[in-house]
Amino acid sequence: MRDLQYIDVQSAQRGWLSRRMLNGLGFLICVAGLGFAYYVQHFQGFEPCPLCIFQRLALLLVGLIFFVAAAHNPRGWGAKGYGIIIGLAAGVGIGIAARHVWLQHLPPDQVPLCGPSLEYMLQAFPLNETLREVLTGSGECARVDWTMLGFSMPEWTLLLFIVLGVAGVIGNWRLRH
Repeated sequence: MRDLQYIDVQSAQRGWLSRRMLNGLGFLICVAGLGFAYYVQHFQGFEPCPLCIFQRLALLLVGLIFFVAAAHNPRGWGAKGYGIIIGLAAGVGIGIAARHVWLQHLPPDQVPLCGPSLEYMLQAFPLNETLREVLTGSGECARVDWTMLGFSMPEWTLLLFIVLGVAGVIGNWRLRH
């Protein structure tokens, strides 16, 4: 009877949110974000610019790390390591999304010229030059085609990366097994 009371107290202290649940939820949020991006592309007809594609890749990376962290569910420094990796991956996404938001807020006369498509750049240029060109941004990345509640897709993505990064770091450092 005494052991049963100990288990009840331990589960009550843990609360409803465990580290595994947080990581699983982070993974599902990333899947939902990617699903929404593909829905907007394929069913609403919005073509993603190169920076949008890179943001999708960063969200995929964050989601995969959340998935592995949930499946592995380590304790101690292992969990903290996953938190750091999630934070770093989300930081990459934050950087890409922030660049995209910055381009969208440039005055029209300062917007860079439109460049070649990502497919063409991948075929014609070395990878490092393609990455440099994409991250520099082009005129097509400055165009705002879609908004919700007054915020563009890159602004929502920036917010998503910030929330996922903070939740991933704090959750993996503070939550119990």
